[in-house]
Amino acid sequence: MRIVLVGPPGAGKGTQAVRLAEMLAVPHISTGDLFRANISQQTDLGKLAKSYMDAGDLVPDEVTIAMAKDRMEQPDAANGFLLDGFPRNVSQAEALDQLLSDEDIVLDAVLDLEVPEAEVVKRIAGRRVCRNDSSHVFHVTYSPPKQEGVCDICGGELYQRDDDSEDTVRTRLEVYHTQTEPIIDYYKAQGLVVTISSLGPVDEITQRALEALKREKAENN
Repeated sequence: MRIVLVGPPGAGKGTQAVRLAEMLAVPHISTGDLFRANISQQTDLGKLAKSYMDAGDLVPDEVTIAMAKDRMEQPDAANGFLLDGFPRNVSQAEALDQLLSDEDIVLDAVLDLEVPEAEVVKRIAGRRVCRNDSSHVFHVTYSPPKQEGVCDICGGELYQRDDDSEDTVRTRLEVYHTQTEPIIDYYKAQGLVVTISSLGPVDEITQRALEALKREKAENN
């Protein structure tokens, strides 16, 4: 299957993308991974992207699109892929349509993870990270440490990252509503959007997504 995954920050896209890609036996292609891979491998696109980032500028759409095109042309994506973080806006969605059309490929579905804004704020603003090891992550509500402010694993201090503050989260949500959310209407016009609730246990959300994608594929075949 060829799927685009969308949803606001805090909807669990990263977690679900990895799980769904594994279960569907397709590569998980995320914008973050594309940038990291190209920059670390010092590809021409990576060097170009880094020049913008070092200058504090946004990487132009055409660079992101070129990276995505290169990744989708790799052998492991021949039978499908799951795009996470791309397209990020309508112009990128239009460019993706053109790329796929040139190869006589069509998207199977756009999976929209829906979550209330208040829940997004609660999920992200409640995260606490260990200063000693950023892989040690807790949550004041969902997975609190045994002792407030202290990492269960190494005893390090737990803190809230600047990116996780409530003000920052609300700013990120505004950017999502302005830039990314319009692609849902764009794809709805093509009959591709499948919306599911991203509330509940991770396993339940994954199963919900798989069932919705299965129904979508059956209806389109």
